[in-house]
Amino acid sequence: MLIAFRADASLDIGTGHIMRCLTLARQFKASGDECFFICRAHDGNLISYLESEGIQVISLPASDIDSGLKSHLSHGPWLRVSWEQDADETLHAISNHKIDCLVVDHYALDIFWEQELRRKVKNIFVIDDLADREHDAFALLDQNYGREHSDYGELLSDECVRVIGPKFALLRPEFSELREFSLQRRSEFKLKTILVNLGGVDQDNFTCKIIDALANVELESTVEVIVVLGATNPNVIEVKRVAEACPHEVSVKIGVANMAELMASSDLAIGAAGSTTWERFSLGLPSVLLSIAENQDSALSSLSDSGFIYKLSVDSIVQDLFEFFDRKDLRNSLRTLSHKGRELCDALGVKKVETIIREKCEG
Repeated sequence: MLIAFRADASLDIGTGHIMRCLTLARQFKASGDECFFICRAHDGNLISYLESEGIQVISLPASDIDSGLKSHLSHGPWLRVSWEQDADETLHAISNHKIDCLVVDHYALDIFWEQELRRKVKNIFVIDDLADREHDAFALLDQNYGREHSDYGELLSDECVRVIGPKFALLRPEFSELREFSLQRRSEFKLKTILVNLGGVDQDNFTCKIIDALANVELESTVEVIVVLGATNPNVIEVKRVAEACPHEVSVKIGVANMAELMASSDLAIGAAGSTTWERFSLGLPSVLLSIAENQDSALSSLSDSGFIYKLSVDSIVQDLFEFFDRKDLRNSLRTLSHKGRELCDALGVKKVETIIREKCEG
């Protein structure tokens, strides 16, 4: 099969859409299929990274239009062009390809764009988190906790397959490979390593706010704080400066290729409530999370209300972290968070999604 992916990364969008699509592309390539990406060359794009991973990319031109572009969609300005222009350019990009499935992961695209692409592509598979717009697809994946089939109500046709929940989360193979090791090493729930990661971009630099907050927390001298930044993070210098001033042992890593290994070897994660949440859960890594983007608000609240994570408020990070680490039953809290999270996500979602797409396209 030939699978095409339409997704973008930028300083506004972040890297999550590209990374989860890359995970699915790798799964298909491992099965002998061909894949390529169609990406717009925004500031903060991951086109070079995809190419370094052996993925062909058709690059759409960047636009001079700012994020104030008017659109009927709340995230429409993320395209930096009209949806009509994007559809035309995407159709041109795939004009010489016979595509079996087009995977679309973009908050700025909806049924209008997808219907235009129907001129060339029969099967469209959508990845979404928002349930805020109509789609024309044979199936839709929303991997978030708390999402219900009914949330997509009249946004999808009756024939569209709704693939809902963290059991379908698109995680790389190393998470399933390291799952048993990670779960077995958590028998004592001692706090030795804290992993801080606020996504691939963290444009508002919540990473520094977390490090500053940890400076006010009493930790044993043996505790190590590992801060992981994405390769396109614009605040590297500032993060390193704050890390050096912290009274705790803090190391800063940039653009790591062994995130699953770092998570499996850590005892607590502090981060954003994005798609990395399911990676942490699959490895039983207790998590203290905050929302750094509007699309993370709902998931953060649902996970917090159900006791899967400890919630940080962006307005009270210092106080919230102090209260978390100051609790007398910290070890029991870590144990509870670990056991609840590991039951929610088994790290096999990408294989399940591959099967759904393959059955449709090859059936």
